Amino acid sequence: MKYNTVIFDLDGTLLDTLDDLTDSVNYAMSGMGWPLRDRRDVRFFLGNGIRRLMELCSPERISDEEFDKAFGMFKEYYEEHNQDKTAPYEGVVEVMAHFKEQGIKMAIVSNKVHEAVLALRDEFFPYVEVAIGDMPDMARKPEPDSCYKALELLGSSKEEAVYIGDSEVDLLTAKNSGLDCITVLWGFRDKDYLIEQGATTFVETPEELEKEVLN
Repeated sequence: MKYNTVIFDLDGTLLDTLDDLTDSVNYAMSGMGWPLRDRRDVRFFLGNGIRRLMELCSPERISDEEFDKAFGMFKEYYEEHNQDKTAPYEGVVEVMAHFKEQGIKMAIVSNKVHEAVLALRDEFFPYVEVAIGDMPDMARKPEPDSCYKALELLGSSKEEAVYIGDSEVDLLTAKNSGLDCITVLWGFRDKDYLIEQGATTFVETPEELEKEVLN
């Protein structure tokens, strides 16, 4: 077995959250009378947490007060609607079940708000031992803190673990954490862009991911 520990990104890697996030962004945009954003915008802006997502989606030259109001509207809506359309990518659940059967330890590390990460883990991946989201006392990805914490909680070393993600943020997270990285191609970034960012190991399907981890 190549690795005995797997750390997953969440959005764009395990879960297709794009529609619920786009709906939440546009709920805030509409409420503020600002131009709506399409899925392509939101897809590319994802990866650095919801505050950065809203900063990139909001118009230029708005006041701090306007942004805070819009951000509050987004968070309130997303809290209520983060599972309307969100679902695991096809084949992901089955592969993770195989990992569990093989005794592979698993964690989820995300820049999504910690409480949302826990709720989504409990709903879709209850067998994943560790789930860590954005918390005030921990530096967000691509800083290595959350990966180090996951390894500590799992009782694993960097040498026996691999990080799996879909974006340039994930590539940097793996690099900063001293972890091997597998990049999935069903997520929020295109392959050419990811190659430019330094990605070298790709999988196109969950089945390919399983082989890459186990062989």
